[in-house]
Amino acid sequence: MSAKIGLALGGGGARGLAHIAILEAFDEAGVKPATIAGTSIGALIGAAYASGMPAVEIRRYCAAAFGRRSAIIRHVYSRWRSRGVWDIWRPWAPALFRSERIFELVLPPGLPKTFDGLKIPFMSVATDFFTQSQYVSTAGTLLPALAASSALPALLTPVKLDGRILIDGGYVNPLPFDLLSHADFVMAVDVSGQITGPETELPRPIETLLGAQQIALRSIINAKLKLGVPDCLLRPDVGHFPSLDFARMDEILAAATDAKKEAAVALAKFTASAKLS
Repeated sequence: MSAKIGLALGGGGARGLAHIAILEAFDEAGVKPATIAGTSIGALIGAAYASGMPAVEIRRYCAAAFGRRSAIIRHVYSRWRSRGVWDIWRPWAPALFRSERIFELVLPPGLPKTFDGLKIPFMSVATDFFTQSQYVSTAGTLLPALAASSALPALLTPVKLDGRILIDGGYVNPLPFDLLSHADFVMAVDVSGQITGPETELPRPIETLLGAQQIALRSIINAKLKLGVPDCLLRPDVGHFPSLDFARMDEILAAATDAKKEAAVALAKFTASAKLS
């Protein structure tokens, strides 16, 4: 099939685990995107898929690493023993955790070192803190670009890359489908989510911080959609999951079932039309 599919995977913290379900739809349809663009968690999962990892392996890896709180602790501890805690957690520093160290521990160990090692062309979106603009990485060392795309202020340190200071890409482009205009068919997966919960109770400080980011992501995406829309926009029903609750991976993936079915239908229609043209 000569027609090319572009896939945009958005930011949203733990809600982004829903991306795995959409990637499963691609694998089950026997279709691969020609290009992937990702922001934050979308960049992390998108890079793993672009490296050649099947969706089922990404699911298995994440389940082992993040499926339970005890598994998260065990996974990180097993990979940082040789480094020491102060190399990761520094309460006096610009953020609690070093971005690159954290993602070095969390990402699959077999991930290529550079963009050139990926099997699918890939774009990672970050925010240039001082120019207040989007910065897209497409070449060079992979880990710093992924860390920058996911560097949530206060929790993860900004990343120095290519002479810039970069933070989480969600602040400028949380769903980077606009980077895929060269594709024949663009599918975008929005996991920013609508905030839910008791509307009469004051949220806790961390809930307020992360909820404010969620509002910002949603607002930017909605503004972008007024200017143009992807061919297929998927919005898994994951808004009620907190951004840091990776331990609820099974629930998040279950909530993405309908979006996965929608993706399968869209891929089937596109491949059928591409064969006829």
